[in-house]
Amino acid sequence: MASADRCTRLAPSPTGPLHLGNACSFLVAWAIARRHGWRVLLRIEDLDRDRARAAGSQDVPAQLAWLGMDFDGEPVVQSSRLAAYEDAMARLASQGVVYESPHSRTEVREAAAALGAPHAEDAHAAFPPSLRPAPGPAWGFARRDVNHRMRMAPGHERIDDRVAGLHDFEPERTDGDVIVWTKSGWPSYQLAVSVDDASQGVTDVIRGEDLLPSAAIQSRIHRALGGAPPRWWHLPLVVDGEGRRLAKRNGSLSLDALRGAGVDPARVRGLVAWWVGAIDGPGPVDAARLPTLLDEPILRAWHARTRTAPNTVDDRALAWLHGS
Repeated sequence: MASADRCTRLAPSPTGPLHLGNACSFLVAWAIARRHGWRVLLRIEDLDRDRARAAGSQDVPAQLAWLGMDFDGEPVVQSSRLAAYEDAMARLASQGVVYESPHSRTEVREAAAALGAPHAEDAHAAFPPSLRPAPGPAWGFARRDVNHRMRMAPGHERIDDRVAGLHDFEPERTDGDVIVWTKSGWPSYQLAVSVDDASQGVTDVIRGEDLLPSAAIQSRIHRALGGAPPRWWHLPLVVDGEGRRLAKRNGSLSLDALRGAGVDPARVRGLVAWWVGAIDGPGPVDAARLPTLLDEPILRAWHARTRTAPNTVDDRALAWLHGS
């Protein structure tokens, strides 16, 4: 596949402020794409309507531009694509692989426990086949106001990740049948991103490794809809001083907070380049230079190194960002 035919995407969710962990993943994805001449798309994943409204307006393009990133074409907003998701559900329904699932989390846990499933007491216990409805009208997509699940067939799903290496998953055992449509009348994350990646021609998905297990589920959705999964690149996460991955609760590390404090974005890019191992120590990095510093071997070495030494927003990193 020619470089001009390759495409990745930046897919922030406006449910809270973007933070340094987001910046790291986005900058690496953008730099790899620009290094190889791929297209870069921007997609606003705003399907969590309640959290997006609570977070207020997030000027995502301005935050990415502050970091020196550009993208091709107009941003795509998921909440404007309901018809595409409904069409995908109708296609899955025609194959007999989706069904109405009104069960509560308590019911799922109890059913999993009755079968002796491991971790059945967990909040995200695997959905057991025993809760599938009998053949009949529940198998389909007649209603929009009830959860729907997609049947996961037994078997292994092998993910050959460009950064994280080979991984073997069994979605039917670890997740069970996954929700693809929610009772709020909107698709689930798993369905929406699969539909969007396919329709937008995304060939390479570069994102945080917390989403690596989702690659197995999304690969199955891609194939059920008649397409091929993208190539997967899952990147090490950034953690705080207590070893927890950064989240939108870390308000002082948000891009808006850093920008408001007068932090030079060249220092953010330099911090990311240092974390990745592209430079020997923190130093300002121009946006045009960053793509020249990153390649697949560097990303794989970064992944291996962070198994024992994760990227941490510690005092040294913060002092560097603020110019001290």
